[in-house]
Amino acid sequence: SMERAKTAAVQQWIRSVTRRLDHYKAEHKALLKEATTLLELALWKANLDDNEGEMEGVRTTRGRRKRARKESCITSGSSIVIKNVLPFLQLE
Repeated sequence: SMERAKTAAVQQWIRSVTRRLDHYKAEHKALLKEATTLLELALWKANLDDNEGEMEGVRTTRGRRKRARKESCITSGSSIVIKNVLPFLQLE
């Protein structure tokens, strides 16, 4: 009957919309992950740039510079910044 055809069409439309929403949510999640990585790298780079000024004029070994870079990554504060930025970017 006409009523069943309308019901089937509406149900198919709803499934189509739901699939699209799922696709866009997955795409958003991937973009958010990429943006988080870029933010973390930018914060690390900014921290490195700040710390490089402190090491200028000081003779350092390659190992010491490598350790300083690693420590800078840990102490860049990116985990705090990202933790406070993510809630504004996530879908609810």
